[in-house]
Amino acid sequence: MEYGSFCDLVKRAQGIPTRRGIVAGAEDKHVLEAVFTAQGQGIMIPLLAGDAGRIRVLAKSLGFGECEILDVPAGENPAQRAVEAIAAGKADFLIKGLLDTKDLLKPVVDRKNGLHAEDRLMSHVALLQIPGERKLVAITDGGMVVYPDLEMKKGIILNAVETLRKMGYDNPKVAVLCAVEKLNERMRETVDARELTEANRRGELPGCVVAGPISYDVAMRADAAKLKGYGESPHCGDFDVLVTPDMTAGNLLGKSLLVSAGAKMAGIVVGAKIPIVVTSRGSSAEEKFNSIVLCAVTAMG
Repeated sequence: MEYGSFCDLVKRAQGIPTRRGIVAGAEDKHVLEAVFTAQGQGIMIPLLAGDAGRIRVLAKSLGFGECEILDVPAGENPAQRAVEAIAAGKADFLIKGLLDTKDLLKPVVDRKNGLHAEDRLMSHVALLQIPGERKLVAITDGGMVVYPDLEMKKGIILNAVETLRKMGYDNPKVAVLCAVEKLNERMRETVDARELTEANRRGELPGCVVAGPISYDVAMRADAAKLKGYGESPHCGDFDVLVTPDMTAGNLLGKSLLVSAGAKMAGIVVGAKIPIVVTSRGSSAEEKFNSIVLCAVTAMG
């Protein structure tokens, strides 16, 4: 299965049972716009945690009526209340509202709340609709793991593959990006990329096909691969996931495509027992909506 656009992902979300999403710190106009749009399209049932008075005023200003609210007293972390609601089976995924990411994730990783699998790495998966490309492309990790070592990169790949498989992909094609396509002992990322490719062949990274080291142009264009004489993968121009060497590279790649190429994006954190929408405060309502849709789809099973 492939998705040509976020419209296709919306159709997928509308074709499955409606999920419940809870917003931690729901006193945020763009978040509420995205949440109520998703509700109106039958994608999610919202539960809002935060200052009930402020939330009601914002909801009314946006033209929406009554909604289910968990009133959180001033000084308390609304993410804690949200996580408790998820643990009690009242919601299927978590959405960041008007609070810092560290405050959102703190109760998620707290063992007593039961949402963080200790043997799993939490990582960020961005899904991009890039003008001129025929399908959505995932980039990981541009938002969570700053300088991943080899074992962390294995976890990042497994998280991305699991995410895409929940979206309906059978055998996602993964490109491990580097500046070059050849092993260079002085470039650690090429050494890691080669080892990740070998680990995939040994069956340590199942359910996908991994290629690397490979540069962005070769990964995205079959003609570039032919011109450079790259014959190690038949999937050039058709990869589903791009794995970057570190968070800075992933962040720069994603934002470059957004700002300069006019791409659209959804971004979620995966690896916990539920997916999490973690967009920046400057993200548009559309990006937040796309992220909610991605969460609703990947919260299945």
